Amino acid sequence: MNYFCKKVILMSIQVDQITKVYGTQKALDNVSFSIGKGQIVGLLGPNGAGKSTLMKILTCYIPPTSGNAFVNEMNVLDKSLAVRKIIGYLPENNPLYFDMYVKEFLNFVAGLHHIKNKKERIDEMIEMTGLTPEMHKRIGALSKGYKQRVGLAQALIHNPEVLIMDEPTSGLDPNQIIEIREMIKKLGSEKTILLSTHIMQEVEAICNRVIIIDKGKIVADDKTSNLGKMFSGAEMLLVEFDRKVSRDAVESIKGVRKATSAGVNSWTLEVATDMDVRKEVFDFAVRNQYKVLSLTKEKHSIEELFQQLTK
Repeated sequence: MNYFCKKVILMSIQVDQITKVYGTQKALDNVSFSIGKGQIVGLLGPNGAGKSTLMKILTCYIPPTSGNAFVNEMNVLDKSLAVRKIIGYLPENNPLYFDMYVKEFLNFVAGLHHIKNKKERIDEMIEMTGLTPEMHKRIGALSKGYKQRVGLAQALIHNPEVLIMDEPTSGLDPNQIIEIREMIKKLGSEKTILLSTHIMQEVEAICNRVIIIDKGKIVADDKTSNLGKMFSGAEMLLVEFDRKVSRDAVESIKGVRKATSAGVNSWTLEVATDMDVRKEVFDFAVRNQYKVLSLTKEKHSIEELFQQLTK
């Protein structure tokens, strides 16, 4: 019993059998997972999969139809105001007051959170999110990328323990994306972060765990480093011989399921994962007096996994 209590305390976010129904549509279907402090978790899924609905439940914007969600052990239904105080939220459609100036808006948000030393905290947020060049402008006059930075600044201004972001780098240019990613990684050392994104490289770059949701259900949940193991039973090798080899000959190699031409003397091999087929390829070459000029294992991309799990 004591061990169970210890595990609960370590979890910043707990989702327990959450279901959300809109009319006849089930947006979330019995979803459960936990996120520990200091984790950066990427939430992936096609449009309409239930990602934004889940985030809205965690941030107390909408209630679940059934099930429970906890943030730092506080139920989002019973302790809604307390939960909101420790969460920073950047929604997908970043709601801002376009008639306000950047500093004026951040001052307003800081006041809502009863922040002491508002001026110092606002200056810190402006510098952290790269708003310095535009800080004297009205929000309505900013580019989409800078509006996104204002949204990030308001989500962080009260120094929340948990940060929930829906498409945090939407509208940013490549340089800005790198800057914001680095900022998120730095924040992840002391905060729990759940972010939704359609940019697969973003998950690989900053997340240490990925949850993939499809049609309201979780279809994958693992460390980002383990993504390759989620694929169903095959991996790819690219081999180049010193001369032409027939498809039948290549497919006769033990462990090779399928061979696809990748050039004059090159083949892409779909191979079994329960054995090291590279040794079999070299043995085949020696027996038949071929030379292997190159042999590389092709890394599965997160896009491939996403397609495999959500088609």
